[in-house]
Parts: sequence; structure tokens; C-alpha cells
Amino acid sequence: MGGGGQQTESSEPAKGDRGGPGGGRGGSAVYTWEEVQRHCHRGDQWLVIDRKVYNITQWAKRHPGGIRVISHFAGEDATEAFVAFHPDPNFVRKFLKPLLIGELAPTEPSQDQGKNAVLVQDFQALRDRVESEGLLRARPLFFSLYLGHILLLEALALGLLWVWGSSWSLTLLCSLMLATSQAQASWLQHDFGHLSVCKKSSWNHILQKFVIGHLKGASANWWNHRHFQHHAKPNVFSKDPDVNSLHVFVLGDKQPVEYGIKKLKYMPYRHQHQYFFLIGPPLLIPVYFHIQILRTMFLRQDWVDLAWSMSFYLRIFCCYYPFFGFFGSVALISFVRFLESHWFVWVTQMNHLPMEMDHERHQDWLTMQLSATCNIEQSTFNDWFMKQISHLTVVCQTVYTVFISLFPTMPRHNYHLVAPLVRALCEKHGVPYQVKTLQKGITDVVRSLKKSGDLWLDAYLHK
Repeated sequence: MGGGGQQTESSEPAKGDRGGPGGGRGGSAVYTWEEVQRHCHRGDQWLVIDRKVYNITQWAKRHPGGIRVISHFAGEDATEAFVAFHPDPNFVRKFLKPLLIGELAPTEPSQDQGKNAVLVQDFQALRDRVESEGLLRARPLFFSLYLGHILLLEALALGLLWVWGSSWSLTLLCSLMLATSQAQASWLQHDFGHLSVCKKSSWNHILQKFVIGHLKGASANWWNHRHFQHHAKPNVFSKDPDVNSLHVFVLGDKQPVEYGIKKLKYMPYRHQHQYFFLIGPPLLIPVYFHIQILRTMFLRQDWVDLAWSMSFYLRIFCCYYPFFGFFGSVALISFVRFLESHWFVWVTQMNHLPMEMDHERHQDWLTMQLSATCNIEQSTFNDWFMKQISHLTVVCQTVYTVFISLFPTMPRHNYHLVAPLVRALCEKHGVPYQVKTLQKGITDVVRSLKKSGDLWLDAYLHK
């Protein structure tokens, strides 16, 4: 069993059937999980989808979602992630045929790393039900109205200055309206990026570039390549870029201890719950993201996204130069970014930062997503503030952050319909399903940072 490949009568491996570094060789070999798991390095990558073994070593560089997100599943079963991220898996399978090198041996289980086969099957059954009930189909009117309210905020902010002038109070009000439109545009481009709005992926891509590029001045490709990794491996160190704090913070329960034992002290981590307020919410978007976006577009020579981004700044200067001049317009958009950054950081971090963080544990899709994500209790304000609005009226019980992770291509207005089904599945299998108030979600961010800082200090001094 450990040898893996299909054997000839002389017990020699059928080398002609094995996948070389370039891709598939006909797919006639059989492999064990042990052999598949050995091919998990940058220059040698295999993965499994529906028991089929694929050599993605060379093709990963051309993967539309980015090389990193698919490489995170090298040596693993990628079936659940494959189904979750692709609205039409059967269409995508056509492109996998040249990469096919074989399949799992009949004696091998369908799940790797000791995953709960019953849980995986039950979640797949749930997904089949979700698809059959049409919960992955979007309502165009919902997203049209959502885009309309963003454009209306932009127009009102500019009209305010044209009609009443650019006094300090009106400029502040204009900035608040622009920050609101920018935050809401972030949530909308997120929907397009997950291909959860239009039937055709190409329309989702075009509209995402318009929203994140022209309305926000950012890059769709930068966001997608970063964000897909987050959903594929949430809160997994070295795989989720959202928990790569560049040594500025230590996160979770394990990383602080590892840093402490190694006597690493890049920052005064004991006080990270305090300096978070100075360098976290204020600087993430206007400084870190801004630099990263520009750097990514130039290094990748992504001239299309750069053009979309420049159209945003051209529009801003054309609209606001008459009121504030060049430097005043720069100051205005910088202040808007500053306000939006607070909004973005608190919304995104309360769902993930207090949750479990660890190195790769090879969990099934449901367990991995639920351990790294929590929901926030529903209210009309919470729905709008945190992007998971389900209807224009109050019909749901929670702000459904969890379901973005479980069903990335599901339109947000259907989250409330799948919520009781997911909760029942979690209860059946003993998977924790966390729901918090908005206040607790915010305070837990600070508590989590303080706890991690204390763990680092204890390890630094005593281990």
C-alpha cells in the first residue's frame, strides 16, 4: 500500500502512468493517501478531487484564483474547496482532464487525514439541498438596489458641497457619506468577487472591477488572490494572509507561545491590545493596503486593474478639485480612507480574530470554517453595517458571516434560509456554532489581543 502506484506483473511501478512535473499522463495509476501527501512542495504538487489524483505542479501558476490558494491544498483532498469556490464545477472539470494522473486505490478512504466521513457526507447532502432549492441563485433587483444606494451616497456627498459650500462641518458630513459609500462598495465587490451575483462569471468579474476599481481605487486581482486564501484556509498560519501580522501582533493561543519560547520581541506584545488602536484600524486601509495594492499591480504588471484604479483618482480630483484643490483633495480621500479603515477592521476582525488560530490541521470544510468564524446577532443596523443584510426588513436571527465561508458563491440574501439547516447539522455532529452580540464581538477583539500578549509574556519570561 505504501508504494502507491499501480503495479505490473513484475511488481515494478507503472512509471509511464505516473504524473511528471508537467501534469497528467493518462490517469491509469492508483495511489494511496500516503503517496499523495508526499507531493506537497512548491516544485511537486498533487491534490485529490472526488478521488481523482491531479498533478497541478505547472498548472498552478495559471490558476485563475492564484497560485497560492490552490497550492495550499497540495498533498490534500481539495474536493470540498473545489465545489465551494466554483459555481459550475462540471465546467471546470474539463480543464482538469490534462492534469489527471490517476485515482485513489479502492481500499483508500475518500477523506484524508482522518476526517469524519459521515460529517463530510452530511455537509455534501446539505449543499445538494441548497443547490436544488435554488439558494445559490441571486436576485438581480437586490444587488441593483444595493449598487444604487452606493452611487446615491456618492452623488449626495458631491451635491452637498455644490449646493451649500465646503465649510468644515459640511466637509466632515461629506467625508462621512463617502466613507459609508466606500465601506458598502467593499461589501458589494466582495459579492461580485465570489461570483455570487451574475450567472456568467465574466459579468461578475467586470462588475467587480468597476466597483473595487472605479468606485474604490483598488485592485480586483489583488483582493481575489488574497481573499480566496482566507476563505480556503481561514485562520491557518502561513496560509491565511489575514493572520499574517508581519510580526506586529501575535495572534491566537499558539503563536504567542512560539514567539515567547524563541525570545522573539519585534514589538511590545504585552501591550498589543493598546497599540492596536493606534496602528490597526487607523492604518490598515490608508497605509498598508494602499502600499500593497500599488506594489502588487506594478510587480504583476496588472495594467487593467491599474487603469481601473486610476479612473477612481481621476474622478475624485475632477469632482473635488474645485472645492479643495489638489492637496485638499488628497487630504479628503485620505481622511475618508481613515474612517473606512476603522469600519472595515472592526467588522472583519470581530468574526475571526477571537476564534481559533493554528497551523494546518487538515480539518473538513465545515469544522474548519466554523472554528475560525462566528456570527453576530441580527439587527437592521448590524445587517447593513456588516454586509450580511438578508432582506430590507428584519426576517433573520443573525448576521451570517459563517455562511460566506461555508458557501462562498451563495448570494447574501439567502443566508437566513440556510441558517437553521447549518445549525442543525452542527448540533448533530457537535461542531461549535457561535453567535455573539455586536458589543461582545468588538470587545472580544481586544480581549483576544490581550490574552495573546499575556501568553507571549509568560512564555518569553518562563519558558
